[in-house]
Amino acid sequence: MSLIEQLKFDENGLIPAITQDAGTGEVLMMAWMNAEAVEQTLATGKVHYYSRSRQKQWLKGESSGHLQLVKEIRFDCDNDCLLIRIEQQGTACHTGQRSCFYRSWDDGVKETGEKVVDAAAVYARQDILEALYNIIQERRQLPDGEKSYVKSLFDKGLDKILGKIGEEATETAIAGKGGDKQEVIYEVADLFFHVLVLLGYYDLPPERIYAELRRRFGLSGIEEKASRTK
Repeated sequence: MSLIEQLKFDENGLIPAITQDAGTGEVLMMAWMNAEAVEQTLATGKVHYYSRSRQKQWLKGESSGHLQLVKEIRFDCDNDCLLIRIEQQGTACHTGQRSCFYRSWDDGVKETGEKVVDAAAVYARQDILEALYNIIQERRQLPDGEKSYVKSLFDKGLDKILGKIGEEATETAIAGKGGDKQEVIYEVADLFFHVLVLLGYYDLPPERIYAELRRRFGLSGIEEKASRTK
């Protein structure tokens, strides 16, 4: 009997999966899997999950490089929960913390974890736009009820995202007219951020934009426009 045949998935075809550092025993995160995610995890040795908000399977670390390499898969006595012991590359949590369970409760929230990868280290490894895009995609997958500006944009839908881009583009133009360089920087950063949210909506990483710009490099504006017309 295969592992899939032994597991008990819920009414939505999902099973909770807890990931644990195989070396230290530290619990890193909890997410959901469907049968396909379990199969892909077994086949590749890299942990796959199922996003309930996006309704699709995803490979942990596919964009960020923070892969989870499987060392052992266990399941509980009721066959309805997985424990996956892994080697974590980078961090497990989208906040930059090694573990998602970095807060404790003792008459108030206390942060007990330490960020093992700070912003400078992340940006040294990858383009800042790619790093920000990865965070946007991870925030998009947060469970319902968890506060996140990015998640709220995705929850409100495409029209809301497009509206924010229009708003930020207008504010960028106003800043440009005003002549305050710092204000231009601030507004362009806002515009870039919301454009990345739109790219995230369509699952288009920044590299797709870079590729298009590389294609146009060396062409005059007139030639490029003519090529699109054809």
